[in-house]
Amino acid sequence: MLDPADAPKTVTPPTPATPNPAEPTAPTSPAAPSSVSTDTPEPTTPTPAISPALNASDRDRLLHGTHHAPHSVLGAHPVPGGVAFRAFRPFARGVTVVAGELRAELHDDGDGFFSGLVPLQGVPEYRLSVAYDGAVQEVEDAYRFLPALGDLDLHLIGEGRHEELWQALGARTMTHQGVAGTRFTVWAPDAQGVRLAGTFNFWDGTGAPLRSLGATGVWELFMPGIGEGELYKFEITRPDGSKTLRADPMARRTEVPPSTSSIVTASHYTWGDEEWLAQRPQVPAHKAPFSVYELHLASWRPGLTYRQLAEQLPAYIKDLGFTHVELMPVAEHPFGGSWGYQVTGFYAPTARLGTPDDFKFLVDSLHQAGIGVLMDWVPAHFPRDDWALAEFDGRPLYEHEDPLRAAHPDWGTLEFDFGRREVRNFLVANAVYWCEEFHIDGLRVDAVASMLYLDYSREPDQWTPNEHGGRENLDAVAFLQEMNATVYRRVPGVVTIAEESTAWDGVTRATHHIGPGGFGGLGFGLKWNMGWMHDSLDYMSHEPVHRKFHHHEMTFSMVYAYSENYVLPISHDEVVHGKRSLVSKMPGDWWQQRANHRAYLAFMWAHPGKQLLFMGQEFAQGAEWSETRGPDWWLLDPAYGAEADHRGVRNLVRDLNTVYRHTPALWQLDTDPAGFQWITGDSAEDNVLAFLRYDADGSPLLAVSNFSPVVRHDYRLGAPDDIPAWHETLNTDTALYGGGDITNPAPIKPEPQPWHGRPASIRVTLPPLATVWLRPA
Repeated sequence: MLDPADAPKTVTPPTPATPNPAEPTAPTSPAAPSSVSTDTPEPTTPTPAISPALNASDRDRLLHGTHHAPHSVLGAHPVPGGVAFRAFRPFARGVTVVAGELRAELHDDGDGFFSGLVPLQGVPEYRLSVAYDGAVQEVEDAYRFLPALGDLDLHLIGEGRHEELWQALGARTMTHQGVAGTRFTVWAPDAQGVRLAGTFNFWDGTGAPLRSLGATGVWELFMPGIGEGELYKFEITRPDGSKTLRADPMARRTEVPPSTSSIVTASHYTWGDEEWLAQRPQVPAHKAPFSVYELHLASWRPGLTYRQLAEQLPAYIKDLGFTHVELMPVAEHPFGGSWGYQVTGFYAPTARLGTPDDFKFLVDSLHQAGIGVLMDWVPAHFPRDDWALAEFDGRPLYEHEDPLRAAHPDWGTLEFDFGRREVRNFLVANAVYWCEEFHIDGLRVDAVASMLYLDYSREPDQWTPNEHGGRENLDAVAFLQEMNATVYRRVPGVVTIAEESTAWDGVTRATHHIGPGGFGGLGFGLKWNMGWMHDSLDYMSHEPVHRKFHHHEMTFSMVYAYSENYVLPISHDEVVHGKRSLVSKMPGDWWQQRANHRAYLAFMWAHPGKQLLFMGQEFAQGAEWSETRGPDWWLLDPAYGAEADHRGVRNLVRDLNTVYRHTPALWQLDTDPAGFQWITGDSAEDNVLAFLRYDADGSPLLAVSNFSPVVRHDYRLGAPDDIPAWHETLNTDTALYGGGDITNPAPIKPEPQPWHGRPASIRVTLPPLATVWLRPA
């Protein structure tokens, strides 16, 4: 007999006073393993043993995927007479317990179940040797491990307050109880059972049931030996007994669409943007230069990966002078034609362009080039794909249980149930996730209006008023307030931007400031000014001879310019689906179209608010954007005859951004009425608009737009009398931009002739269809 010190190590938990409820309670004859070879110490005084085999109820529930507590019956458990070992290994020919010198072959109970009673005093550290046809594998037993998710995590999940939810749910590689593997967790409160299927078990989840962790609705299984790169899904048994195979809602990496599996992943990326992050919080976005280049990553340069984009995109954006890029949604989506706005993988950057670490490399490269990164975020709705979120565990879970509230009327998708705390937590944590894990500098929140109103795009009989009888979605309001407050608290220097197309009061007001409607602000940092966009584009689309009848469309924005913190957006939505590109919206021949285009951009850059321009519009692409081909870069090929026309517009955009960055008057007081004064807003007959912008020190910039096709020589404008002379700092008609080169080369001195209600005036030559910027000489 071996010395006791040489016997297998054991862990001896207290023996229960009564048999485990999962064990048969009727006395049975001892059932020893079919063969045992060991020199372990002799057991203590024999006690009546019980059969280690599973009872019929547990077998049936495990076979049908409806067991809530597989760990309570599988694995190793102290019982009268020793330790009962049970394994559920479908297709195995035999299973042997291996613990040091101990080898105990378990009895084949049929249907993939194996059991044995080993006369030990306590549960040893053990492994399983599993024999299949032609192969034997020695593996850890997944059912010998304690839960790998802590009580605090479960408490926060139950409260809907887990701000780092991605650390608790999904697939996470870890070392647990000294063993390397992956913890799989999923929220599925209505499921009868959950099993794990993947490449590691040939997509048969029968032998990999998860356990339910209390009343939280969370299911968990630590799978030893499983690491990065493995594909997986959750097999969920619905309340009606049917089964569905679902991708992980918290997956941080996915297969390339149209494949839909989730992938076990871990980040190994080392960031190099410390300097960027350190300076980011110094000035809030609404008081800083903020000009945005919006793009669709997959089609900006079709075929490029994240890392290849990192070689080209930062240099291009830096050359043009934009302060930020805005990426159309990068979260995983099954249909490329949705441009990313119908998301199935809210925690995974699309695999079409590379891995999550590859996407981090792109963000890092942009930061190191001095460029901020915004991304579109879509918390309003999700598609109905039967492998994703829709009726995830057999009943409405992420969507509202009321079908009228669940169905989005415009896009055939499902709206999130913002009133359910776990769903709200899923989305709030997701916003934090992109900002913290991927260093995203801002989230542009899509379709906010569709979230705020219960009657959005619905007929009178298709919606129910809120508890106060109104049409506001109070749950959505609370969600947006919580999201904004959480993101701003956790991530210094971040900005959230609302795409909100109505006159909702307080979109960019602090959440604790109650407005006249009785609501606190939504807490966004900025809001897209959809009204300015629609009005100004409508004005520009008219022939100049008719523009005098639409003059108010260019001035009305100043009535409400300071009601919110605005972004002026010329986005992808305005250059697709028959709306034509920006230059093609303009009237006249090709020269006039380009002149209008240039004049409009300079008017936009001078107007209070931040700027956003979609890719392709910076060089006056004539065709609408299509995600299948991207911008028409060939227009900038020197071999193309009209290349100079397009390059001229791009030269203007570069100079607009350069002057903008170095002129605080154009951005410092964007949200302060003291930063703007009209010179003339009523010269409708002339199609002329002129206004002053001021910085915090009172230094002005004078912007004048002539939206008529005639030269206006010596056009008199009222001017401040304390500026001794003005010089032209930008003129959209210069030859460099493709214009007629009608400029004001000499300093312009004021005359003591009152005009436009001011004590002095200046005389300026206004080129046709052009905008001129003047600064103190």
